[in-house]
Amino acid sequence: MRILPTTLDGVRLIELEPHRDERGWFARTWCEREFAGHGLNTEWPQGNHTRTVRRGIIRGMHWQADPHGEAKLVRCTHGTIWDVVVDIRPGSPAFGKWEAFTLGAETFSQLYVPEGFAHGYQCLTEACEVTYLMGREFAPAAARGFRWNDPAVGIPWPLPDLAWLSERDRALPFLGSALALPS
Repeated sequence: MRILPTTLDGVRLIELEPHRDERGWFARTWCEREFAGHGLNTEWPQGNHTRTVRRGIIRGMHWQADPHGEAKLVRCTHGTIWDVVVDIRPGSPAFGKWEAFTLGAETFSQLYVPEGFAHGYQCLTEACEVTYLMGREFAPAAARGFRWNDPAVGIPWPLPDLAWLSERDRALPFLGSALALPS
């Protein structure tokens, strides 16, 4: 695998290197030694798998508040997503800046999202499945998020059909208000 820097400090695009033969392919998605060598999280106490059943659905923008901050290792295993990370670290020179990546079952890439970043994605195909490893277990009281359409962040989601947001995501505050919530 190749672990590549992005424009946001700490976020990494990981290109898998599939080995192909007549049976298909095989690729490593995680290696403790390589991750540690790049200063990335190597503990993953929880793994999640989600299926989104309609093109255009957005899931996000989510994170966990301290002391439950979490790194994520995200991979789309079916379909294609537009995956977005936003720097929410107070005092960061990149605070509020975002970067997006197209991840898909055939792109052989995944995204490492460190603590201090909000994460979300939009399904670009009729359905998509995403797996992600979590650097911490889910802590419901620490769950946070901000609205997908916060004008201060300005994420230009590629598909306009947003009628299928979850009630939770519809009710999220803008980023400034979300960060003001007590931990």
